[in-house]
Amino acid sequence: MGFNFNNPGSGIPAPADRPESAALVRFHSCRWMQPAENGNAEYCTHREVKPYAGTAGFDAEAWCPECQHYKLRRSPKKRKPEDSYSY
Repeated sequence: MGFNFNNPGSGIPAPADRPESAALVRFHSCRWMQPAENGNAEYCTHREVKPYAGTAGFDAEAWCPECQHYKLRRSPKKRKPEDSYSY
């Protein structure tokens, strides 16, 4: 007996959500992660990774567990009006 996705009220249990692997969690927090858009899958934009992984077929398990290019995204600090940045 399989899952009935067309009739969720049929009493057949829905599959449990699978937790993300450590590599995917790290990839999603990496500054080089390009989110999925316009039908393209998400991928790494780092110049050392992209030529090998490309924009198709990127596997976070192969690249992200110990990626030397990994760096957390930082949210920009809000500037105060009294801060003057004269160059």
